[in-house]
Amino acid sequence: MMNKHYAEEFAQKGYTIINSLFSNEEVIQLKQEALAIVNKIDDIDNSGVFLGLTSRSQLFKQAAANQELVNALKEIIGSYVVFMNDKLVFKNSTKNFGSPWHQDYPYWQGSHKYSVWIALDDATKENGCLQVVPGSHLFGEKNHGADSSDGLGFVNRLHQEDIDKDLVIDLPAKQGDAIIFHDLLYHASYPNISGADRWALISTYKDGTQEDPEYKWASAAFTVSEA
Repeated sequence: MMNKHYAEEFAQKGYTIINSLFSNEEVIQLKQEALAIVNKIDDIDNSGVFLGLTSRSQLFKQAAANQELVNALKEIIGSYVVFMNDKLVFKNSTKNFGSPWHQDYPYWQGSHKYSVWIALDDATKENGCLQVVPGSHLFGEKNHGADSSDGLGFVNRLHQEDIDKDLVIDLPAKQGDAIIFHDLLYHASYPNISGADRWALISTYKDGTQEDPEYKWASAAFTVSEA
């Protein structure tokens, strides 16, 4: 049962949080499954990002259609909700960099998408939790021409002068929490200086009534709600 007005908070801030969307036991299963998948892949790049768990795992497909999550997304998006794809972001003692400031929209264009950032480990400032600028989804699409020559991915990066540090807040999360955010929200993450794992699952959804190009990265797309 929902106990907050997700749509109202999302419209104002560009994000909303579902606490304890998954139990600790469910998160352990998801992380074990993710580890098994990643260990079979030879060409994991230095970014610590792996795309496409749902296309390889029924467990992740079930997680993408979690009813409490779908109900919240219906409040925010509307009754026709489509899952697009997911990715694992794993930070540890060797893949420990922070994500630079960016918006997600430049990566796909088309209709606006809605990402769900799920903590597979407790996320803190020390191990790489999210940072956001609340309300920045209302600023529109910004130029992403900042230097990305460090080889760590994230080719679309906001310029530092676009970020008002007085407006930035941290979003620490407990294992199993989910943060839903708009693709125009300014967001980044801290580097992981803890020496321990900080894994997160990021799933992306859209309003199924909106037309889009055929995305190669969304080969595992499926409808989670039509009513």
